[in-house]
Amino acid sequence: MALPLLEDHRDLAEAVAAFANRFGGIADTRSNVKRYAAGDRPDSWDGLVRQGLHAVHLPEQYGGDGAGLAELAVVVEQLGDALYPGPYVPTVIASGILATAAGPAAETMLTELAAGATGAVCTGTRLRAARSDAGWTVSGSADPALGLPGADVVLVRANSEDGELWFRLEPSTSAAVVIEDGVDLTRSIGTLTLTDHQVEAGLIVDGLQAHRTELIVNTVLAAEASGIAGWALRTAVDYVKSRQQFGRPVGSFQAVQHKAAMMLVRSEIACAAAWDAARSEEHDEDQQKLVSAQAALAALPVGIENALECVTLLGGIGFTWEHDAHLYWRRAISIAAVAGSEVKWAHTLGDRSADSERDFSFVDPEMLPELREQVRRVLDEVALLPDDGTTSASWAPAKGRARRARFADAKLVAPHYRAPYGLGAGPREQAVIAHEFAMRGWAQPSTVIGEWVLPTILEHGDAEQQDRFVEPSLRADIIWCQLFSEPGAGSDLAGLSTKARKVDGGWVLSGQKVWNSGAHEADWGVCLARSDADAPKHRGLSYFLVDMTSKGVDVRPLKQATGKSEFNEVFLDEVFVPDDCLVAEPGQGWKLAATTLSNERLSMGSTLHHGSSRLFRQVIADASHDCPREDAVEGLGRSISRELALSAMNLRGVSARLAGQEPGAEISVSKVYNALAQREGSRDLLRLLGPRAAVVDPSANYAIDHIGLPSILFGGGTVEIQLNVIAQRVLGLPRS
Repeated sequence: MALPLLEDHRDLAEAVAAFANRFGGIADTRSNVKRYAAGDRPDSWDGLVRQGLHAVHLPEQYGGDGAGLAELAVVVEQLGDALYPGPYVPTVIASGILATAAGPAAETMLTELAAGATGAVCTGTRLRAARSDAGWTVSGSADPALGLPGADVVLVRANSEDGELWFRLEPSTSAAVVIEDGVDLTRSIGTLTLTDHQVEAGLIVDGLQAHRTELIVNTVLAAEASGIAGWALRTAVDYVKSRQQFGRPVGSFQAVQHKAAMMLVRSEIACAAAWDAARSEEHDEDQQKLVSAQAALAALPVGIENALECVTLLGGIGFTWEHDAHLYWRRAISIAAVAGSEVKWAHTLGDRSADSERDFSFVDPEMLPELREQVRRVLDEVALLPDDGTTSASWAPAKGRARRARFADAKLVAPHYRAPYGLGAGPREQAVIAHEFAMRGWAQPSTVIGEWVLPTILEHGDAEQQDRFVEPSLRADIIWCQLFSEPGAGSDLAGLSTKARKVDGGWVLSGQKVWNSGAHEADWGVCLARSDADAPKHRGLSYFLVDMTSKGVDVRPLKQATGKSEFNEVFLDEVFVPDDCLVAEPGQGWKLAATTLSNERLSMGSTLHHGSSRLFRQVIADASHDCPREDAVEGLGRSISRELALSAMNLRGVSARLAGQEPGAEISVSKVYNALAQREGSRDLLRLLGPRAAVVDPSANYAIDHIGLPSILFGGGTVEIQLNVIAQRVLGLPRS
């Protein structure tokens, strides 16, 4: 959940957390809320300055550490987790903005801030500047500004006919600061009013760019929201693990587990959005505009939602003044408010996405040059071959095609597989290969259901099974289906009833399977069947490879609510499976199925099919929305936000592996968020359409897109099952 991925960032986070724990904590904050509301610094401010936590992002020439936005975000997240009081956040926002400026006024302010002065930034559409003989005259009221009361350095932005005017505020009778009664009790907030305030040339700050200042503000606030969300999750989980009701821990109740699991999902979204914004510091303007809006839209509401859910899981005690939950809740509300409305940011992201897309490539173009050249040669050769296409009725690749054969020969269908099937590519090599495919605009080849089956055979199958099945599957000569689910078992695979009876030379399978994707086109299926009726549920299962042309296999396509037949039910009537098609030993099927399903969730958590931004763009392009265009643009923004969140989470997972970390919760989290994002996006799309959604249109089948959702909501385990997994295996909540 925390921002740091690299070892030095993790060390920084630990140091900041240790500092926050040493200096008073929330008990000190509570006893000094009146002081902080008036703009006083905490007693630990000098210690914070001595450690350089206020200047980690500032250039070394001013006494800073010369780091960047990513390091600052790590510090802010940890101090947000500790609810560190006072002017820290408004100060680093001010200094971060000034570090991108030029001129003597900025240099003077940076020197003061690096020495330990506090800062604030005042903006708002009602501050207007006009040229005067002495420089500029500014009048109007700014929006409420965090840290303004008590700030040593105040940076102000006003609007003029020439654009934005940034300047340092000097004390004057023409400038009035009103201390407001802030929602956040732990830091000051105030309103600046200027009346014919004169700004001399020496106070003007030059060189600031709107997109850079916005990025700094939104990244810092998003990082603090991530810290708040993490505290709320940890506090709620710790409580429900120990709180007893009806003779058992509250955390054993499924409703509570699902709430806690969703808190983790939201925390990961906030963390990923803040992380992606912070890493964009060196990216171009269009990229920074996208991630800045995304940070505000995706991360800031999470702080509020997780704080509220923390209160609901704590129950009555969480709603008391004495509990710390409301202090975090108040801060989350405050920072989301000063950043701007959620609706505004959704519309902004939709607008900005019209002409640009987020670039999630992350590898150095010069990394592993020999591998790059090898992949490029193969891609050049493949480009000269005819397109392979797919089979007519599913996602399976067509058989016997030249492109697929060339990719298989080059070990690029599954480059992470060990030789002789792949290149044994680690995370860095896989990233480089994916980058080369992406630069051509090509999708990497897939074995579809085989993506989940083949790793199981490679890990648990014998050498003959590997030789027999892996290479032909990579060449698309074998197409796979999965025979797991049953009408009476659903997601409870341990409760399945298909029987496997031992006979001479093999096994006889009898039973019924359902929701089998592509079974009508598959050559082989992986089947989980009960080989020992007397063993406990999980221990009596075995994992079989079934020839789908075998006598007794009856595949019946299921017509879905969409009118399509992508799924099937499969009847197994005394189907003989030879011994050499049993993978591993009898009774090990549950362990093998876990391998298969974990690969399934990783694969299915990578893209959005329903309610995608592509469909929102289409609605806007053909003006088929039954609402003002700006509402449709807002819908696009929210759709883009969901896709950016998923992509950022996936990229964080890859980056963690590149940094040598083991995979964490991201597989299950991505699966849950993927399904929920498609549900929300598809429903949002219908809200825009009106009468258009009542007609089946082959060129723009929005309603059918929504009706097809169950295949996503059920596939690979329902959302509810995945929430159980997160709650019990990731958060450690007790089973019921």
